[in-house]
Amino acid sequence: MRPRRASRGPSAQVLLALWGAGLVLFNFPMLIVFDRDVTVLGLPLLPVALFGNWALLIGALAWSLERGPGRRGGSAPAPSAPEPPAPPDAP
Repeated sequence: MRPRRASRGPSAQVLLALWGAGLVLFNFPMLIVFDRDVTVLGLPLLPVALFGNWALLIGALAWSLERGPGRRGGSAPAPSAPEPPAPPDAP
């Protein structure tokens, strides 16, 4: 039996949340919101929104990959100091 290696990359919960966000962002109800006769810097809103959402999901995945599976904060917790030895019992 092989020893289990430490997990690398985002957790299954993070991947599932990103998948769900992609499903919502690229599905019909959200796409119809961006289907307007509006331009952003001379470009139609729908392609700009699609590209922006796609870039947002890729950025979130890259951030979760860099953060690692076990870290919840910005830095690793400081190691705790060892306890001092107990005094010997008096006779």
